[in-house]
Amino acid sequence: MELPPPAIERLKALKDKTEASSYAEVTKNAYRLYDLIIEMQEAGRTLMVKEPSGEVKELQIFV
Repeated sequence: MELPPPAIERLKALKDKTEASSYAEVTKNAYRLYDLIIEMQEAGRTLMVKEPSGEVKELQIFV
């Protein structure tokens, strides 16, 4: 898989932040999350985030 330099830097940063053992692990986890979000959207569900202020908002992913 070929990625532009900015995408490679993001991949490296995610690997470090998550302490993943490999780039494949980061990619696998990203696919799982992406699949879950799509399934939730297809089922009519929404994802909510709680702001530090306590306010709860819908997370807009695919606008």
